[in-house]
Amino acid sequence: MARYHVVRVLPYTPDALFDLVGDVARYPEFIRWITAMEAGPVKALEPGVTVLDAEAAVGFSFLKERFSTRVKRDQHRRQIDVSLLSGPFKHLYNRWKFLPHPDGAEIVFDIDFEFKSRVLDIMLKANFAAAVEKLISSFEDRAKALYD
Repeated sequence: MARYHVVRVLPYTPDALFDLVGDVARYPEFIRWITAMEAGPVKALEPGVTVLDAEAAVGFSFLKERFSTRVKRDQHRRQIDVSLLSGPFKHLYNRWKFLPHPDGAEIVFDIDFEFKSRVLDIMLKANFAAAVEKLISSFEDRAKALYD
C-alpha cells in the first residue's frame, strides 16, 4: 500500500477551497487526466453533511481506466472523504481537510491506495508522488483562476 501526505497553505478561505474540491463534477475542466466524470445525486446525511457517488474516467498515455468512489462532504469539519466503490484498486481512500490559517487556508491531503494488479501497482507507485503533486497543483491553479 502506498501513502502520501501533502500540506499546502493557499491565500483563500477554507470554505472556498472546500467548495472547489467538493465540486467533483467539474474535475474534467481542470484535471487533465480525468477525461469524464459522472456524479450521482447528492444525498444529505444530516445538515451540512452530504454524500454522492462518482465515476471517473482517467486516461494516461498507457492507461485508460474507470473507477467509482463515494464522496462524503462534511461542511462543519471542512473535510472531504473519498472511498473506493469499484475499479482497478484493491484499496483507495483519500481525505481533504481545509483548516483556517493566518495566510488563508491550510490544505491537508492524505491518500493511500493499492492496485489489484501487482504490475500496475509497481508501475504506478513509482510515479504516484509526481501525480499527487500535479493533482494538488491543478487545484491550486483552479483556485487562482476562480478566486484571484
